[in-house]
Amino acid sequence: MANGYGAITDAPTSRRYSEPLPGGRVAAYADDGESRGRGWLAFAGIMIMIAATLNVIYGVAAISSSHFYAVNAHFILSDLNSWGWVVMLFGVAQFGVALGILVRAGWARWAGVLVAGGNAIIQLVFLPAAPFLALTVFAVDLLVIYGLVAYGGPRSQAEAARVR
Repeated sequence: MANGYGAITDAPTSRRYSEPLPGGRVAAYADDGESRGRGWLAFAGIMIMIAATLNVIYGVAAISSSHFYAVNAHFILSDLNSWGWVVMLFGVAQFGVALGILVRAGWARWAGVLVAGGNAIIQLVFLPAAPFLALTVFAVDLLVIYGLVAYGGPRSQAEAARVR
């Protein structure tokens, strides 16, 4: 059904498809704003879950005094063993927040921003022990914060009605 704007609406799914392009090609369906940001939220939830798993593993490695980390790393506060406990416990909290983000719980957006920001700070503290790893996780944490702040807001009315 044509809607007067050069797009065709598929009634059962209410997605709008563009008119055929020259050469018989059809453009992808138009973004109607309902699904905007879902990819960023999924990315944020999955990345926090991966970071949580890695933090638990790295925390255990630091607590057990394994040879995973750089030798003779000096920390501003405490030692590698203490930071191992902090990272491991923080990873457990991150996992719960990641599950909340994936089910779109209302509290999880800002809790996700909090744990991603906290993890970014913790990674900067871990910089002497594992520099490349710490900077990589720091960059991913910044992307997670962007995804949650920019797209983690309340659902649109159309999306909320569809979920019910």
